[in-house]
Amino acid sequence: KEPAATIVEALKDVTSYEGEDAVFECRLSRETTQDAQWFLGDVPLQSNEMNEIRVQGTHHTLILRKVTLEDCGPISFKVGQHTSAA
Repeated sequence: KEPAATIVEALKDVTSYEGEDAVFECRLSRETTQDAQWFLGDVPLQSNEMNEIRVQGTHHTLILRKVTLEDCGPISFKVGQHTSAA
């Protein structure tokens, strides 16, 4: 069984103005096949026209496109038993 990936670079709080993109990034200790998931509040986010989710090796990025007031709230990233929030 592969050792669990841990979050080595945590999320940072991002301030965005309405209509701008908000970019959240975190980095894991290693590449993983574990399910990594982004959340807005307690709602899991999917990659679609409003949210872009990218994975480049150990680097995970979430881009919220043209944010609105409804997008305000805590963003979190979870992999295995590890969570980071902003």
